[in-house]
Amino acid sequence: MGDFQRLIETIYLERDRARGLEGSTLWFVEEVGELVRALRRGETDNLAEEFSDCLAWLSTLASISGVDLEGVAFEKYGEGCPRCHATPCSCSHA
Repeated sequence: MGDFQRLIETIYLERDRARGLEGSTLWFVEEVGELVRALRRGETDNLAEEFSDCLAWLSTLASISGVDLEGVAFEKYGEGCPRCHATPCSCSHA
């Protein structure tokens, strides 16, 4: 994910910073809505596009916020489930 986040920064970071966190968050939420709509309708032909759009906008939000998305994800999930520390998760609520 680190390479992908850097790629999105190279392509869009200047524009995204100018738009700001609030404006970029609105774009992200719109893309999540499009993904949810495609999932609910079973529109498998454009799922890949919607997932990639969501990942790109999530990467943008992380970059604007100074967060290494891959680093924090591995920090939280690198040892398995954050609650039970097992892989796969063995939590009773899962």
